[in-house]
Amino acid sequence: MRERDAWLCFEDEAGQGLRPPKARTWSRRGHTPVVDVTGSGSGRVSMASMVCVRPDERTRLVFRMLVHHHRKGEKKGFEEPDLARLLDTAHHQLGDRDIVLIWDNATIHKDAAMRGLLAARPWLTAWRLPPYCPELNPDEGVWAHLKKSLGNIAACTTDQLAAVVRTRLKKMQYRPDLLDGFIAETGLTLAS
Repeated sequence: MRERDAWLCFEDEAGQGLRPPKARTWSRRGHTPVVDVTGSGSGRVSMASMVCVRPDERTRLVFRMLVHHHRKGEKKGFEEPDLARLLDTAHHQLGDRDIVLIWDNATIHKDAAMRGLLAARPWLTAWRLPPYCPELNPDEGVWAHLKKSLGNIAACTTDQLAAVVRTRLKKMQYRPDLLDGFIAETGLTLAS
């Protein structure tokens, strides 16, 4: 990585519907707060992000979002061209330097269309994590942190949820200390 002057980028995808993750909150004794949400047929926010690290640089977060309203003919998740746009955006935002991409074994990461898109980018080298080891991917920390912060949010529409998610992810972009914590949580170290 150092010889190539490259960024090491960990990528992962996640999604969130209107039904918020379970969370705890405070209330008066005997008065359990209850928030009714339906979440049925209401849409979904799909997210993909990359935690990018390089020696002697601050850690960066690059993300993309797709909002699904469950309309006929609408995409239901990230497809190969969407991930390729994320990679191109990251390449540009990281100063057009080479990227060493580390991601999981999702089917979309291994199919022929994605292999073709990766081969067309000479500045990109992709590696896959071993199966069933999310503890090695710092980007999982991004999703855990985000979903914990969404625990007590009761958005009425998918667009409201998307606005909250976008705001929370942008706040994480300005917290390199938090991103460094996600990397430290994996036990990975960068040799300088």
